[in-house]
Amino acid sequence: MKGIRFYQCLALCLLGGVFVPVQGQTSGEMVDYFVQQIEGGQQVAPVQQSDKVKISRLAQRRSEVWNAWQEANRLLDEPVLPALSVQKPVVADSILLPDTLEPSAVMNYYWVQKGDAASDGGWPVFIYLHGSGPRDREWSTGLKLAQQFDDAPSRYFVPRIPNEGAYYRWWQRSKQWTWNWLLRRLMLDDSVNARRLYVFGISEGGYGSQRLASFYADYWAAAGPMAGGEPLKNAPAENCRNIGFSLLTGADDTGFYRNQLSRLVSDAFDSLQTVFTDGFKHRIELIPGRGHHIDYRPTTPWLKTFSRNPWPRHFLWEDFEMDGWHRNGFYNLAVEKRPCDSLRTRYRMDIADNRIELSVDNVHYQTVERDSVWGIELRFAKTYTPATGGALTLFLNEHLVDLSKPVTVVVNGKEVFRGKVTCRVGSMMRSLCLFYDRERIFPAEVEVRY
Repeated sequence: MKGIRFYQCLALCLLGGVFVPVQGQTSGEMVDYFVQQIEGGQQVAPVQQSDKVKISRLAQRRSEVWNAWQEANRLLDEPVLPALSVQKPVVADSILLPDTLEPSAVMNYYWVQKGDAASDGGWPVFIYLHGSGPRDREWSTGLKLAQQFDDAPSRYFVPRIPNEGAYYRWWQRSKQWTWNWLLRRLMLDDSVNARRLYVFGISEGGYGSQRLASFYADYWAAAGPMAGGEPLKNAPAENCRNIGFSLLTGADDTGFYRNQLSRLVSDAFDSLQTVFTDGFKHRIELIPGRGHHIDYRPTTPWLKTFSRNPWPRHFLWEDFEMDGWHRNGFYNLAVEKRPCDSLRTRYRMDIADNRIELSVDNVHYQTVERDSVWGIELRFAKTYTPATGGALTLFLNEHLVDLSKPVTVVVNGKEVFRGKVTCRVGSMMRSLCLFYDRERIFPAEVEVRY
């Protein structure tokens, strides 16, 4: 941990590893707290509610919190994305994954710039995941494709998978650690457009990008798996309500049931868009006469037309584990206690006129069709029952509700909160630690038990 003074480190140790913001936090205290939280891992300790903020001063305090966050990240002893320029548009670098997750694993990557200057709002960033062939060849091909696709001005993160072998995937926990690092680093870069992040890939990269599309949907503007097709249990379509989703697969691509699974994904998105007409924008096509190799060029021009809404008033979220890891939050919802360890949880949030309607359900899956050769679960029936015994936090800002007026929160038909919310620096800090997102520095929160 470079740059942290000894006495600051000692103070963190004496506090048992948790720095609690106090009334009237100084910039230095906020920096110390942020450093501790980032280095502490995925779990974010509760923040004491302190330091009330007037609505008229939200922009100023957000700026102070963001500056402290940027300073804390500068003090960390960790890799950073290299600088790019017109003179140096391609840089090869690497990141070492934690030994506790995968020993001696290094993810090499290309960091690429296309175009002389960013578009309005900053650089869009595309994350491209390669297929399962020999990784050096696939990685080299990925760089060539990134430079050819029609999406400039843009930047590309083109990783090489750290290792090869049976059932080694882009979505496993050691790679998830990398995606968390990358999202945090992209959000820190003021030259990057935080509303225009995209993930896509081909074949094994198609599987990976479909899973990441659903798991991290609140970060993407759009996602574009190609020549893939995951069982819906691995990448619930419900989570993609507020992003663009493209899936292009050859109609004759029968390997691992890719064409059949892509058709089921299409059916799911069509059905959801019929019910929720404001969301689930998608383009899912089975390309006639094509097998596993298709034209990859149409994907990124379609993706680049989408911009992320960081604060949707309506979302669905099926909280599922990916290689044993769960997300701790989604959009403006933070999970404090899951209602059931053995079942998934589905959250549905709808906000209108300062009234927040939230339904929380246990998800019950039943496999109704399984492939007889590989044992792949192809089709599922899902049913829902109301969840109890959980706890969550709803973060709020001026885009979701009128902060000057009372807010009502209803969970599973029961009113659990009614009143005016208080804006605090503590809420800003806690939400920033949870999401890393400069667009989601929420000033208010409501704690809910159900």
